[in-house]
Amino acid sequence: MTTPFLMTILFSILPISELRGAIPYAVYNGFSIPVAALISIAANVCVPLIAFLFLESLHKLFYKIKPYKKFFDRFVEKAQKRVHEKVEKYGYWGLLLFVAVPLPVTGAWTGALGAWVLGLSYKKAFFAIAGGVVLAGIIVSVLVALWGVGTQTIFFKTMH
Repeated sequence: MTTPFLMTILFSILPISELRGAIPYAVYNGFSIPVAALISIAANVCVPLIAFLFLESLHKLFYKIKPYKKFFDRFVEKAQKRVHEKVEKYGYWGLLLFVAVPLPVTGAWTGALGAWVLGLSYKKAFFAIAGGVVLAGIIVSVLVALWGVGTQTIFFKTMH
């Protein structure tokens, strides 16, 4: 049997939910908003570390396969061309703001993947992503404080 504490951590590190799901879930299960935010943010800040390790290891393994190498090289080249100007203009601040927007596909996982594909410094990217996670956690917490966790019923009603 899992506890709401462990489920909050799990929701925080899952790419599909991250903070957007974890904070309302924790509040719905009796945590105060500050405690829910703290647990969720702490867990979600670990995502870029996991992602960078996972992506680098997986990439090294797959890069030995010629079709993957060719596909990956083309994918990276296209991605870099598309966003190079924005990265040059906004840099790590842009990454921070991208992660801070609590919408689908704008969280820590996507930020880490983008930083990795673009070859950004892991250390600088980590701090930008962590800053974005903190801001996203604050935004989600404020939204939960203003509107409650009524939206959680979409995701969690069947869990209780």
